[in-house]
Amino acid sequence: MKSNFTVEAIVSCDERGQLVLPKDIRKRLDIQSGDKLALLNMTAKDDAFCLTLIKASSLEDLIKSYLSPVMKDIIK
Repeated sequence: MKSNFTVEAIVSCDERGQLVLPKDIRKRLDIQSGDKLALLNMTAKDDAFCLTLIKASSLEDLIKSYLSPVMKDIIK
């Protein structure tokens, strides 16, 4: 599977720790007010080098797709 990585936007963290996703990105990715996003952190030698946001609903589906075959084998 080929992966494409692009810099979508540069955002800043305010004094309350909040980030703002630009409107055009929210619209393109169908992120609505109140949507839950999971923040995944990839580290190397205790340094964060990749932060990824995934819609919580998509993450749930992804986990189910990976675990369902494994669980079927365990339950048999």
